[in-house]
Amino acid sequence: MYQRIDGNTWRHIWIVGDLHGCHQRLLNELRERHFDPYKDLLICVGDLIDRGPDSLHCLQLLKRPWFKTVRGNHEQMAIDALNAGEMTLWSFNGGTWFSNLSEKEQHRAYEALQECDQLPYIIELHCASGVNIIAHADYPSDHYAWQKPVDKESVLWRRERLSEHLAGKGGAISGADHFWFGHTPLKHRVDATNQHYIDTGAVFGGEMTLVQVQ
Repeated sequence: MYQRIDGNTWRHIWIVGDLHGCHQRLLNELRERHFDPYKDLLICVGDLIDRGPDSLHCLQLLKRPWFKTVRGNHEQMAIDALNAGEMTLWSFNGGTWFSNLSEKEQHRAYEALQECDQLPYIIELHCASGVNIIAHADYPSDHYAWQKPVDKESVLWRRERLSEHLAGKGGAISGADHFWFGHTPLKHRVDATNQHYIDTGAVFGGEMTLVQVQ
């Protein structure tokens, strides 16, 4: 469920919001930042796939040594749909791209989505900016601890904490310096106490938010 990353291995580290198939957009953003795949690391908050133009190439990022990600609810929907042979929910939420692939491409996508079933729910990154926790939607506890059992569905789906922050009522999460989440498309990045919500709706025409943490 957890993965720990030592940031000292890399020169610069960025965290990026939900990709949702926006592969070329990501490459453009990395080029603007002079991202060096031999020295730098990119960590995604999940949801590589669905809705955007190129989910398959976003899945291929899993093979790149400079790319890490937590699983998002869209990866989980895809895994569940393929395992159950029931595509309705996934298709309704942007998964129709899979059916439109050629047989060869479907095989590649299927293999990559099986790899997604090994993705962590939570990444603990130790780097220049401190201890950074990356999860898709939420860390469903007010205190973070390495390997602490938390509800997986809440990690992938929960929006209550963000709603509290937007209403001016949210508090900090102890146990780490920063928490980075995606999941909810926002018009702009939201920073509340030590939590950062960086899905700024790139697939809907918004910005693709990349934050340099080292």
